[in-house]
Amino acid sequence: MSLVSRRRSLIGGGAMELLGGLIPLVLGGAGVLLLYQLLQRVRQRAYIQDAVVVITGASSGLGKECARAFHAAGARLILCGRDRARLQELVQELTEAADGKRKTYSPSTVTFDLSDTETVASAAEEILRCHGHVDVLINNAGVSYRGDVLTTRVEVHKEVMGINYFGSVALTQAILPSMVQRRSGHIAVISSVQGKIAIPFRSAYAASKHATQAFFDCLRAEVEQYGVQVSVISPGYIRTSLSVNAVTGDGSRYGVQDKNTAEGRDPREVAEAVLRAVGRKKKDVLLAGLLPTLAVYIRTLCPPLFFKLMASRARKEQRPKED
Repeated sequence: MSLVSRRRSLIGGGAMELLGGLIPLVLGGAGVLLLYQLLQRVRQRAYIQDAVVVITGASSGLGKECARAFHAAGARLILCGRDRARLQELVQELTEAADGKRKTYSPSTVTFDLSDTETVASAAEEILRCHGHVDVLINNAGVSYRGDVLTTRVEVHKEVMGINYFGSVALTQAILPSMVQRRSGHIAVISSVQGKIAIPFRSAYAASKHATQAFFDCLRAEVEQYGVQVSVISPGYIRTSLSVNAVTGDGSRYGVQDKNTAEGRDPREVAEAVLRAVGRKKKDVLLAGLLPTLAVYIRTLCPPLFFKLMASRARKEQRPKED
């Protein structure tokens, strides 16, 4: 055998030995990953099963899908909203959907207007009477906005802030003492990618979500010592009626399904992501597409570029068109 042939044989043998050594490592790594994911799912199921879960804004949109997801996961739901009839319809739907394969509970309902902070304390008392405690509070209720700063009335800013921020704060503060006393609990809030970045013609909405992000970040740090978890979940566009029900600068209803909203993520998919985030005790979750996620990083790492992009967007739009 020639010297060249020997070298080729040695190289080939070495490559085969290396490949043979890598295959067990790859398979072992894949096995560890699968085992980790399995353990995560088991922990998630155990965390949600039998837990008392409160969901605000449960009668429609993402709140309704969250109710379906958490009910199927075995939670003892307390559904909250302004429309008693729609909440009862949802209770009936969930009760009839039970297939017996997994233990589920018939949900309770508490009807109140989250924007009326004076009634939130009494609503919280009613919520606590349902099962004696709350394991998970999901602050989901909210309203969107379309308008320019120049013509938007201050009252509209107050209205949006009242529902999206003060309502969640009031209910959280009313439920929180019972969690601290039990040294157990989980508070989640459905924020928005606009709680991390601000885009033109969304001033009131973005401001309320920025405030939400800040409040619950502070809360997380303060209550960790009491064993209370805090999750901020920030979706991008979701196919719901959020834009249709948005308020405009003069306080009227927007009434239009934006293109970006219509092309957004399926609310069922987002609800499952919320379930995973809560079940796995995630602290901060961004559920947005590539461009919004990239925008968050640009805003953090290169603010001047972000500001130029938003100014260009404002000039192109001239009026609110997208969520």
